[in-house]
Amino acid sequence: MSELIRSFISVDIEDPLILDRIERIKEMVLSTGVYMKPVEKENIHLTLRFLGEIPVALIDEVYKAMLAAKTKPFEIEIKGLGAFPTITNPRVIWVGVSRGAEELRNIHKQIEKGLRKLGIRPDTKGFEPHITIARVKSRRNKSKLIKVLNQLADVEIGVMKVTSIRLKQSILTFKGPIYKTLREVKLE
Repeated sequence: MSELIRSFISVDIEDPLILDRIERIKEMVLSTGVYMKPVEKENIHLTLRFLGEIPVALIDEVYKAMLAAKTKPFEIEIKGLGAFPTITNPRVIWVGVSRGAEELRNIHKQIEKGLRKLGIRPDTKGFEPHITIARVKSRRNKSKLIKVLNQLADVEIGVMKVTSIRLKQSILTFKGPIYKTLREVKLE
């Protein structure tokens, strides 16, 4: 039986200015007193496709599916604060993508085609470009959190260039996940 690895395909957020702005927003969200698990600064990314547990033997095939989704480098504007499933029932707190969202959807759609050929089940949730910054663990002080979400709904965080997509391994530890890049596709 083949070894399995927990994995996903992402656009990593590496611009220090954008990361610092996201950190400040995350601090405002955490200051509401709602118990939540924040995403560590070094783990901030935009997930193009969560793969879950896949056989190690599929890594190169997933990489080929990523190569088929090649596009030219493009800019994304990171803007707005929101929550899934809704702002009034926040479970996942995220910052959004305005400009560049269509390009991200296109890459996701192309990767999805390649993954289906490998027998990887389609993503049933659909794809909405976002960057998760925290996961809500308790409902206490929810009204304070909703207020911050509404206040920062249109916050402008910054613009960055997307120059690559990466296949990442997620190693779960008691301190939180550790992400390791397995493959990278440079956009040209």
